[in-house]
Formats: sequence, C-alpha cells, structure tokens
Amino acid sequence: MMELEQAIRERRSIGKVKPDAVERSVIEQLIEAATWAPNHYQTEPWKFIVMTGEGRRTLGRAYAAISDLGAADADDDERRQRLAREEAKALRAPVVIAAVYSPPAGSRAPQAEELAAVHAAVQNLLLSAHGHGLGAVWRSGDPMYHPRMKEAFGLEEQEELVGLIYIGYPDMEPLRSKRTDAKLKTVWLEE
Repeated sequence: MMELEQAIRERRSIGKVKPDAVERSVIEQLIEAATWAPNHYQTEPWKFIVMTGEGRRTLGRAYAAISDLGAADADDDERRQRLAREEAKALRAPVVIAAVYSPPAGSRAPQAEELAAVHAAVQNLLLSAHGHGLGAVWRSGDPMYHPRMKEAFGLEEQEELVGLIYIGYPDMEPLRSKRTDAKLKTVWLEE
C-alpha cells in the first residue's frame, strides 16, 4: 500500500519531455491501467486515441485551424508564424493520447457519472506513466472543446474529448507541490 500512496503523492505533471520514442507495449500498458478505472454502471465509457510520429499532426492541424478562425486580420507572415506555433503544440511530446468520453448506445447512466469514470481512467493512466518512469501532463483548454477538434478525431455527436495527455521521458525535475491538510477538507458525520 505504501508504494501506491507514495506514487499518488509523488506523481506530478511533467510538461517538458525528451523526444525519445516510448515503446508501444508501454503505452498499451498505460491504456490497460486506464481501463480498470471505477465505473458505476460498468459501461466503460472511454476511448483512447494514441498519436505518435506524424500522427500527432492531426492534433496540430486542429490547433492551427481553431486558431485561424479568430485571426482574419493578421498579415500573411504573422498568420504563418502563428499557425506554425499552434501546430508545434502537438509535437511537445513523442506520445499524445486523447481521452474520449464515448458512451455506449442506449446507456441510461448519468453523464456526470460517466465523465467521472473517464476522468478516473485518465488518473490511472497518469499513475501508470509515473510508475513506468515517464513524464506526463493532462492538458485541456478551450481548443479541446471546439467542434473542429471533435471533427479532427472523427468523434460522434455524443462523444467528447476530456483530455490530451502528453507523454514522454522527463526532461525536467518535477515541481514541488503542497496540498492543504486533508483534515481541513474533511467533514465527519458520526452521530
């Protein structure tokens, strides 16, 4: 139990990673760990899209297309530079995994509970990455929720992206982190 609790306390978001490839078998293990997340209705409402190599350009092109929608007044040179910066975001790590909420047809499970299950799956994936000596960061932000992003990944109407997890071998020391004492965030109802 100590190893698990230590991993939970020591895992940190690692935004700077080396360009070295991560073995496919390791990525498969991370996804396997993700699929063991708690899921009240046992619907397994998740899907994972793994991007490596040139496959990351799907994400990069989506970032650029979304950025381009709001910048019609920029000159051509400015526009090219901005689009190149946006596309490069997808290349910050050798592996990017899009975690998708993908409810099964006919599911009566409340969406909030299904989304919570996918979020738990991402946490499992992050802990597994940490256990394999990998750095990972869970990214989101406005572009992730844009219809163009959903289109780029060929998602169905009912599906949603819940996170973009960038993974690689760490190229930075983890940042120190503190948490408020759990006692200050806990209410006991005993009588």
